[in-house]
Amino acid sequence: MKKSKMIVASLAAMSLVSVSACVTDPNTGERKISRTAIGGVGGAAAGALLGGLIGGKTGRIIGAVGGGAVGGVVGYKMDQQIKELRESTAGSGVDVTEVDDGQAILVNLPDGVTFDVGSATLKPAFRSTLDDVAGSLTQYPNSLIDVYGHTDSTGSDSFNQSLSERRAQTVANYLTSRGVNSARIRWQGFGETMPVADNSTDYGRQRNRRVEIKIIPLSQAEIDAAQNR
Repeated sequence: MKKSKMIVASLAAMSLVSVSACVTDPNTGERKISRTAIGGVGGAAAGALLGGLIGGKTGRIIGAVGGGAVGGVVGYKMDQQIKELRESTAGSGVDVTEVDDGQAILVNLPDGVTFDVGSATLKPAFRSTLDDVAGSLTQYPNSLIDVYGHTDSTGSDSFNQSLSERRAQTVANYLTSRGVNSARIRWQGFGETMPVADNSTDYGRQRNRRVEIKIIPLSQAEIDAAQNR
């Protein structure tokens, strides 16, 4: 049952991915394997809806523009935001990478430092790190934000699904409480269906327990089109 669910989820994610084997790191100029092309268990599902957006992009943009959440900022530099996020979260265990063939940013919040086992209450010691992430999101407002919750395969499907949803909602609500416009944010839990590592090992299960913040930059053309509707 769990295996078939993982296969279905992976195939669904693959249908959303525009795969390119390599991308250029804007911070180093080096060519590297894209996160969208990583192989292995759940590789195609790494970062959840790679190439997609919860609820669809067009409606989200219209809603964000109408709510005054985006627009009016020119000269956005995705590579600069990545650089600053990496610097501000250094040493915290947070991983900041490019996804969607370099068209989006994925901020991976690791299990252990973010939440206690089985809990959806944010650890007090991690709040300052999440404050830095929220600060970046407010400094660079022309983007939409998806928050994804994931678990390992320990426990029942229903428990894992509920836990992933509660954790994603906790992070989304925290970002909103720190000034990120709620019109930009959506959250979703995926339970154990999108592993990035082998659930048969302690290390693999630890990697699979995570919350991801996906930042999808908006072009000025997309914002203008939404404003003119």
